[in-house]
Amino acid sequence: MPEQRPHEMTLHGHTRVDEYFWLRDDTREDPEVLAYLNEENAYFDEMMKPVAVMQETMYEEIISRLDPDESSVPYLKDDYWYYSRYEPESEYAIYARREGSMEAEEEILVNGNQRGKGHEFYRLMALEISDDHRYVAIAEDFTGRRINEVRILDTQNGEFLPELIGNASSSLAWSADGQYLFYVNKDTETLLPYQLMRHELGRAASEDVLVYEEADNTFYTGVGRSRSGEFIGLVIGSTDTSEVRILAANDPLGEFKPFLPRETGHEYDIDHANGKFFIRSNWQAKNFRVMAVELENSADKANWKEVIPHRDDAMVNEIQAFDKWLVVGERQDGLLKVRVMAHDGSMDRYLDGSEEASVMWPATNVSTGTDNIRYGFSSMVTPDQIWEIDLNTGKSELLKADRVLGGFSSDNYRSTRMMIPSRDGVHVPVSLAYHKGTKLDGSAPALIYAYGSYGYSMDPRFSGSIISLLDRGFVYVIAHIRGGQEMGRKWYEDGRMMNKKNTFTDFVDVTKALQQKPIIDPARIYAMGGSAGGLLMGAIVNMAPELYHGVVAAVPFVDVVTTMLDESIPLTTGEFNEWGNPKNKDAYEYMLSYSPYDQVSAQDYPNMMVTTGLHDSQVQYFEPAKWVARLRDRRTDNNQLIMHVNMDAGHGGASGRYRRYKETAQEFAFLAGLADLER
Repeated sequence: MPEQRPHEMTLHGHTRVDEYFWLRDDTREDPEVLAYLNEENAYFDEMMKPVAVMQETMYEEIISRLDPDESSVPYLKDDYWYYSRYEPESEYAIYARREGSMEAEEEILVNGNQRGKGHEFYRLMALEISDDHRYVAIAEDFTGRRINEVRILDTQNGEFLPELIGNASSSLAWSADGQYLFYVNKDTETLLPYQLMRHELGRAASEDVLVYEEADNTFYTGVGRSRSGEFIGLVIGSTDTSEVRILAANDPLGEFKPFLPRETGHEYDIDHANGKFFIRSNWQAKNFRVMAVELENSADKANWKEVIPHRDDAMVNEIQAFDKWLVVGERQDGLLKVRVMAHDGSMDRYLDGSEEASVMWPATNVSTGTDNIRYGFSSMVTPDQIWEIDLNTGKSELLKADRVLGGFSSDNYRSTRMMIPSRDGVHVPVSLAYHKGTKLDGSAPALIYAYGSYGYSMDPRFSGSIISLLDRGFVYVIAHIRGGQEMGRKWYEDGRMMNKKNTFTDFVDVTKALQQKPIIDPARIYAMGGSAGGLLMGAIVNMAPELYHGVVAAVPFVDVVTTMLDESIPLTTGEFNEWGNPKNKDAYEYMLSYSPYDQVSAQDYPNMMVTTGLHDSQVQYFEPAKWVARLRDRRTDNNQLIMHVNMDAGHGGASGRYRRYKETAQEFAFLAGLADLER
């Protein structure tokens, strides 16, 4: 129980008192704050002792399913086959290539295990190859705060060039001649990516040239090469508005010019093939449509020609353009499908999926001049697969099916999908997975997972770690609640800003329906969500705590109003169109009415595990720390309330292929222990 030091905040004639405001330390060096966080970790370890054996057992189970020799599907770029692979028991991937064929001698480009040696946290965030295949630019995060260092490898001698670029985002793009690297600087305080920089090979980073600076701090900035290789794109976007500026890749000293100047509320992205641009746009099309245009006419929408019209029942999720084909990732009935069209009109078909609750997506296709298209397939009980189809013959070939070891067989599990009405009559898609021996008769414990923000859809893909719960009789449920885009753009619009509470009520109503049918055990219902999904967890335990026996809130965004009032905190300004700007009275009052930290009250709460990372740049550690402290002070129950602070990581938790599953095993053991499972 940390000391209370009341801090008053007054806005719109309303005063809030934050008794734990002092726990915020932007330096992360205050000995008093660090001592408190370490005490929380000590308490966490003590409270987890009863399930320590189960935690270790689950961890061993999860990593036993990993393929020790896991590798990606190689892709061909010019005469080189590029891929990544793991070595047994290694934490980080090795990035390599072979010239001519996969039988040629391997050339290791970056060994993550060597790069991460001596660091508590390491993540390779980006790797870009120059057109002549000589130089490799990489962006690396050594703290978990998503502040990257950029280095350039010369493959001719295997040495990194002396120049070091710091404080960068993870987006990189080479000029066609391989002499210039474009990257994006971050604001040192807010971590907002806002400056496009041009680095000349062989020069010090201090000599890099500022190419473009975004003045509007509600926009994020990124850079990348078109799949055709002909253009470099500067992508500037906010929650509901985007702009692309382009530069010919062979003219690195030229000017980035708007493909189409930004228009408030207009979102678009582009791809290029065979001299033409294809545009995914929501102009007069809520669920997006696809248009085409030549570059010289791009800045006037009157010149855009429609390729795929808008549909109310399907949303264009992404596009990949090829010289002869257009591949579309499309959401229909809440599921992701792949549609293939020929530019000459000779083909328009959906690729076949074989399961009710499954997902398909366009995979990595680096060349636009091919007739062989790669796509992915997965379901809650089928590990990820990468297929390649020859669009001329229609013949498909399975390139890779993820190996899941440890005795796993898809035949032992079942998945299904249902639609559950929310209180306002809207039907919410729900995906379920369970062991074939588990009965859906109200006797099984259940873990209900959701996210429900930013238009991010929680697709029913395979998770090898979830098997440890399914094997113990759990039903795993994904609630595709509003705030995502599973059912189209309106699904997102109806779960953000002044409609945000629909996200929370959808989750509660799904829980009640599964409980009442009955499908799952009403006494053993558990909920989990992370980041904005952690906000969801904070909201539901205030609204309907009696429904849940236990909750895991990972890196939860819970102090909504205070954070969104502070423009020095990373992400704040870029998210006014997601949550609202509390400087406006209506938004302030609405956000305050659901903000988990502000709504903690004197009531019984479920058993709860809260996690955070000291270096989290997305949700600062002090949000969950303050929330746990206030819950302890105000709750009326004696249930478990524990918090784990990873002192060496950020938003994504621990780095490393194996290490990160220690945190997963912690969460699962906590839930299994609450469900009174003995093994």
